[in-house]
Amino acid sequence: MKIVTIVGARPQFIKAAVVSRAIREYNTTSKFPISEVIIHTGQHYDENMSQVFFDELNISAPDYNLDVCNATHGAMTGRMLERIEEVLVEMRPDWVLVYGDTNSTLSGALAAKKLHLKLAHVEAGLRSFNMKMPEEQNRLIADRLADLLFCPTDTAVSNLKREGIGDSAYAETVIKVGDVMYDSILYYSAISDKKSSILKKLNIKQGEYVLSTIHRAENTDMPERLSDIMLALREIANQITVVLPIHPRTKIILSDRNIRTDGVKIIDPISYLDMIQLEKESQAIITDSGGIQKEAYFFQKPCITIRDETEWVELINANVNCLAGADKNNILKVFDRFRNRKINFPSGLYGDGKAGEKIVEAVVNFE
Repeated sequence: MKIVTIVGARPQFIKAAVVSRAIREYNTTSKFPISEVIIHTGQHYDENMSQVFFDELNISAPDYNLDVCNATHGAMTGRMLERIEEVLVEMRPDWVLVYGDTNSTLSGALAAKKLHLKLAHVEAGLRSFNMKMPEEQNRLIADRLADLLFCPTDTAVSNLKREGIGDSAYAETVIKVGDVMYDSILYYSAISDKKSSILKKLNIKQGEYVLSTIHRAENTDMPERLSDIMLALREIANQITVVLPIHPRTKIILSDRNIRTDGVKIIDPISYLDMIQLEKESQAIITDSGGIQKEAYFFQKPCITIRDETEWVELINANVNCLAGADKNNILKVFDRFRNRKINFPSGLYGDGKAGEKIVEAVVNFE
């Protein structure tokens, strides 16, 4: 069996590492091994945001690098679609695997189905119910096209059921496998403890800082939102160190808009193992990242989500995550509330850490 895996952005590298490892484990005992071909679309073009992850996570170097980056959504999607199609025509795989909700996901899904290839979507069924988000548009289309939909949660399964996916004339199959990100944390956490020295490098101590990330267009493309977020972080920094690994795009916008960042400890993009260490040893996390919201939960850290909605509603319902939007006063209010109460983290929201194995098993046994 031949599988083509399509990745292009940092979270997809991490998710693909889990499934690639499960494929290698499967191959050690199977008489019919799986051949995996990796296409890297090039969507994340910064060296610190892509190649380092392949090296660090022990993923084979991509068989194809399409080098599509730094363009508008339409142009990027179109170029990816054209180049992915060329590779798929050459390879004729049994399956195409796409991950998450990026332009790489959308392009890979479209290319696969135009060629009548079987498509599996890892992290299916997520919904923000905000059609202005490119991610929402991408995941809706990928879910509708997929033959196998791998859901991380019961909520994701329910979302698909409401849309008629899983019980339609297209005969797609929906499976709750848990979250591959949980598999990843279980595997890499101990490795991070051994290899990461990020706290020493930054001269910060366990539990004495807040970690923040900002990268989503809904924040970076709206100066008033980005400015309010930075005002909140600067005020929090008067109480406790705030560490902000800066996304290259966010860095440019902050500079172009002359938005003040003094008081916040801004650092360059870091590796996955260093990020795990910063998350694990922080006091709290402030982010607009979907993946980091879950990682905060895995490490039992309160999370303030600087968005107006989230796909990970389980975390909101469990009171371990709070939507604060981009309003400075609201961010500060939520931060104070989290600091002054004990938080109970329920277990088992995202599976048992064997999502990768379940994905490989389902693909192999699909009829």
